[in-house]
Amino acid sequence: MAQATFHFPRGFLWGTATAAYQVEGNNTTSNWYAWEQEAGRIIHGDKAGLACDWWNGRWREDFRLAAEGYQNAHRMSIEWSRIQPAPDRWDEEALNRYIEIVRGLVELNITPLITLHHYSDPQWFVEQGGWENETAAGYFEKYVRKVVGALKDYVNLWCTFNEPNGYATLGFLLGLFPPGEKDIRQSFNVMVNMVRAHAAAYHAIHQIQPPTRVGMANYYRSLQPAKAWFPLDRLVTRLLMGINETFPSAARDGMVRFLAHRKRIPEAKGTQDFLGIDYYTRDYVSFNLLKRSELFSRRFFRPGAELSSTGFLANEPLGMFEALKWGLKYNIPMIVTENGFDDAADRIRPRFIVEHIHQMWRAVNFNWPIKGYFHWTLVDNFEWERGWTQRFGLWELDVKTQARHKRPSADLYAEICRENGISDDMVRRYAPDAVAGIFPDQ
Repeated sequence: MAQATFHFPRGFLWGTATAAYQVEGNNTTSNWYAWEQEAGRIIHGDKAGLACDWWNGRWREDFRLAAEGYQNAHRMSIEWSRIQPAPDRWDEEALNRYIEIVRGLVELNITPLITLHHYSDPQWFVEQGGWENETAAGYFEKYVRKVVGALKDYVNLWCTFNEPNGYATLGFLLGLFPPGEKDIRQSFNVMVNMVRAHAAAYHAIHQIQPPTRVGMANYYRSLQPAKAWFPLDRLVTRLLMGINETFPSAARDGMVRFLAHRKRIPEAKGTQDFLGIDYYTRDYVSFNLLKRSELFSRRFFRPGAELSSTGFLANEPLGMFEALKWGLKYNIPMIVTENGFDDAADRIRPRFIVEHIHQMWRAVNFNWPIKGYFHWTLVDNFEWERGWTQRFGLWELDVKTQARHKRPSADLYAEICRENGISDDMVRRYAPDAVAGIFPDQ
């Protein structure tokens, strides 16, 4: 067996990613809290409840775990509904608590990457039309100015939106997230207003903090036609792949494109300093005339693919290389803002981690401008409409007692972070069945 260590550039960011609603707990002013109260919205009727109890201070314990695991960065989000619980009221106590949390990262020498919108909205904002309303960008800009003004001494990496393509399609096309609509035109309208909001936020942040870096975390779903020879499979695959492009392309050239819809937003041109990529898995796509709400497509995993605990994801590491190659077209630095696997038994996750990081190392070896990697996630958390059925954490969470239990993947990731790379010894000890693929004899 070959012996080697694949190192990453000096200063590479190694961390985990979290989202406020999923870890803080008891956020009753968010639209997701209202969504949880509706029957049938969340698997098993699960509730976020205390989540990981960060709002009561358990973030200290979890950040210490991250630091002890040699992580030098952490991606977290701010909950708009806590900062502005009503349209005419700012909650300074909540803002001060976020200052304390972010300062806690900095004191541990962990670089914060702050996401300003991660799927959830204030309930009052939704009641006033939410992202369907043209006033949305103005509301969002005011909130962004408030947060950035408070945190600018600690943060110089900002993410305006997490997976805005996912937000618009899951909530307004597929109906799985609030508000549960299935309307292509409305989905496009939401995309337009979110691009406007991103542009307004980008310019506001740079006005307040000129040397900072601002981007978005884009959900990249690798898609392949089920039958490459069949034109309709290729057509629907191309249409779905376009959803990956909508937001980063709009931030590059000021044009929002979604299916046949187009809208020019000049102020959005040139409004991303880095490209965030959230990559998890790959689907195969076939044309299906009966699935109108899914753009006449049926998606499935490769036959024989290794699936996660719930069958939600397939382990497809080559898709990571594909995602990074796709990101090159934007000609800006890239950060893998999310990558992970739901695996309660931690049986496949070690191999998932080393295989995906290996693909990222391959990309770095081509001198592609990749600056960091954030694993999803640090501790098991509330996974939106899937409730507590999925376990993505390096650390297991006992929801009833709030106890944390280390999974083997936490030790593996700590070694990767400490080494700034992956070695044959690590892979042999934690994921022996991945050795031949990563460190072949010849």
